Amino acid sequence: MSVLWCNHTRRTAACAIFVALACALMISGDDAAPRPRVLVFTKTATFRHASIPDGVRCVQEILAPDVDVVQTEDATQFSPQNLSQFRAVIFLSTTGDVLDESQQFAFQNYIEGGGGFAGIHAATDTEHQWPWFAHMIGAHFAGHPEIQLATVVVEDKTHPSSASLPDRWPRTDEWYRFNRNPRTVDGVHVLATIDESTYSGGGMDGDHPCIWWRMMKDGRCWYTAGGHTKESFTEPLFRGHLKEGILWAAKLSPPTPNTTDPKSTGK
Repeated sequence: MSVLWCNHTRRTAACAIFVALACALMISGDDAAPRPRVLVFTKTATFRHASIPDGVRCVQEILAPDVDVVQTEDATQFSPQNLSQFRAVIFLSTTGDVLDESQQFAFQNYIEGGGGFAGIHAATDTEHQWPWFAHMIGAHFAGHPEIQLATVVVEDKTHPSSASLPDRWPRTDEWYRFNRNPRTVDGVHVLATIDESTYSGGGMDGDHPCIWWRMMKDGRCWYTAGGHTKESFTEPLFRGHLKEGILWAAKLSPPTPNTTDPKSTGK
């Protein structure tokens, strides 16, 4: 009798273990939500930054393990079907004309339909002849002095990419000047400027935005001018700044004040 009871108990325990394992496999399989993905685009048609590999590695590190990062220089990936799998597209020091007309059309629809954009450094030196891109990114690169120490002045801490930054943030980088002040563009919200009194060659008449965001219809767009040097991508403050900017663009963090401002809806 005791032998039969033991066999029955073993069979019951084995069944329970089997059911538990099956449930675990089901949860980790088809029922598990896929991790969000972002696309890092690094194609260059003019100048190529030596820091691009460091930037790609940085993005992979700061978003791991919660976000999958795909890096490409293949512009044919800018198709409606391919872009739809990404929460945001990051232009990491892209330069020149990198998209043809069909790829531009797909990217514009992707952004205005709710996809995210994060621009790092030379993203503003990209697609100079495309009016929609110029409006989306706020301003285009117009030149720079030599690499030097300057102080970034954080004027708006309501955005996650600036919330943890010091009010005055001294750092060494290549400080772009732009073809226009993005502050004058409808929908652009400036988060930080460069104090032109702290370095030489500013060229923006004392109001020198370097970090900003905007909406393009349903898409969140964010830009930071930093990231020329390899060392930038090892700085804890800069890495945190990048992470929060990318997560915000990808709608993996809450909206910021003025996100629904009519001036922020793009064209």
